[in-house]
Formats: sequence, structure tokens, C-alpha cells
Amino acid sequence: MYLCKWEELPKEYQISELRRYYEILSRRKHSLVLKRMFDIVVSLLMLLILSPVFFFLAIAIKIDSKGPVFYRQMRITQYGKIFRIHKFRSMITGADRGSLVTVGADSRITRVGRLIRKYRLDEISQLIDILEGTMTFVGTRPEVPKYVESYTPEMLATLLLPAGVTSFASIMYKDEAELLEQSSDPDRAYIEKVLPEKMKYNLYGIKNFSFFGDIKIMFMTFLAVCGKEYNLKVKND
Repeated sequence: MYLCKWEELPKEYQISELRRYYEILSRRKHSLVLKRMFDIVVSLLMLLILSPVFFFLAIAIKIDSKGPVFYRQMRITQYGKIFRIHKFRSMITGADRGSLVTVGADSRITRVGRLIRKYRLDEISQLIDILEGTMTFVGTRPEVPKYVESYTPEMLATLLLPAGVTSFASIMYKDEAELLEQSSDPDRAYIEKVLPEKMKYNLYGIKNFSFFGDIKIMFMTFLAVCGKEYNLKVKND
């Protein structure tokens, strides 16, 4: 995985708030190389193994509602670059013209989409993004440009690496949709309450980054999907 030189970073990233995070990652270049090698090999193998699942989901989505198989929303990844994420479509076409966050009982979710979201099957298509290099298995979840605009300078440190499928924040906020469902303004609640808390975990993940740490997070994610609850407390200084 490529970490460019400090002076080659976009100007808005060459700030003091990011310097310590950059230096931590620059001292762990071997782990970054292993991380990218792992991403390529495992994503390719999983795409081959899960190809029947991809085929079945594609047919189910097309039968259930009009629209494309994949939802290709614009997201932000490493160094602030924009890419179009691959997600199996779980909502009606045009759903993103409303709120950009999804609550538990969102009426925009299709019948098949509800099942897909329950078992996180909409996420497996991101294996394509991992293979392409716009995403990685473990890293900060990719946000839409609107939410990245609300980042504090320190939060930009999460964009020193590609966006990820899972992380400590993903594990701790696996029921995010249900939490936002309780708010009368989910977008505002996400920006003002949920995002800052998730970022504490994301920044903690960067400060403690290691290749084998990533493997641990992947196992924790699997157990969390199976129902295990975690109570990880982090403190950033």
C-alpha cells in the first residue's frame, strides 16, 4: 500500500494535526505492503468463491425492484480522492435524493434490500473496490463528500489510507441505523453526534495500526456480525 511523501500530500493534508499520524504510518511501511498484498490475494479469492452468491443476489435484486444491481454512490477515499463505491442495491432507485443516512425502518429499503442489509450482504460487492485499490479490508468507512466537508483537521488523518470495509468504529456502531432512527433529523444527528464518536475509534485505529492488528479487527467483525457485543473504550490525546 502506497504512502506518498509528506511534501507530495495535498496541501490541505500538510498540517500539524496530521503530522503525528503520518509519522506513525511511515514507520510501518512493511505492514502497509503486507496489507495491500493481503487485500489483493484475499479479495480475488473471495470474489471467485462468492461468485454464485453475486449471481443470486443480482437476480433477486432485479426481480424485486426496478433499477441497477449495484448502487454506485460517490465516496471519498485516500487523500480525498472521489470514487464510486460498489454496493448491492438495497433501496429504491433515486433514494439518495433524500437523506444520505439510512435508519432502521427506512421506507426506501426494498424487500430484498431489507434481507441484504440484515446480513450485510450489500457490503460484499466492495471486494471489487478492494481489488481495484480504492478500498481496503480494514480502514475508515468511506463517507460521502457532504460529511467529509464537516471533518475537523485531525479527522482528515483517516484519509491518509484508503477507505475500509470494517474498523473498530464499524464494530462499535454496527447498529448505527437503529440509533439514527430515534432522531427527527438523522443527517444532523449523524454529523453532530455519531460521526465525532466514530472518528475517535478511527483515529485510534491509525495510531495503533499494524498488519496483524487488521487481521484481529476482521475476526472481531465476523464475531460482531454473529452477535457478539464489544465494549471498546478509546481515549485520544
